[in-house]
Amino acid sequence: MSVVLIAGSPGSVSRTSALITFIDGLLQARGIKTEVFNVNDFDGNAVFFADVSAPQIVRYREAIAKADAVILATPVYQASFSGAIKLLLDLVPERGLKGKLVLPLANGGSDNHLLVIDYALKPVLSALGASNVLGGVYVNAKQLTLEEGQAYRVGGDARARIQRALDELLEALPLVIGANERNHSGVAYA
Repeated sequence: MSVVLIAGSPGSVSRTSALITFIDGLLQARGIKTEVFNVNDFDGNAVFFADVSAPQIVRYREAIAKADAVILATPVYQASFSGAIKLLLDLVPERGLKGKLVLPLANGGSDNHLLVIDYALKPVLSALGASNVLGGVYVNAKQLTLEEGQAYRVGGDARARIQRALDELLEALPLVIGANERNHSGVAYA
């Protein structure tokens, strides 16, 4: 099993990156191979101009192509997902999420943006071929506390909801992997 995690916040110390770091730790503790991509790790010009020959972008696209699941997190800006996550999603080839299990996360300043995953992010994921999109998790900024100015800590309620979402992902993952193997072997669905 292989999972790609994508953090779409341009902030150097961000709530979004804290969510991805927290999830990465949970997955690694279960022995799952992960690869994390943060928008800040890319050359801005390469991403902005979609230079698919840039080494970072080649590695990113290859990781997504090989992954069984993709987990992405975005801050909410202007009642939608960040432009940074959109730039990273624009680098994914057409139908590049087909056959992948996708778990979207968003974090924002208030619960008024709770539906951003369903109404803004999921249509973009569907356009990339994702048909196995889990419900997602929205985390209010109040559930992420800054510790000593270094990093955010994910609070109790958010931790529990993320854990439930990961349990759902890990439960569904063998089914998705099995379906992909059947499709690649030429065996049709029953």
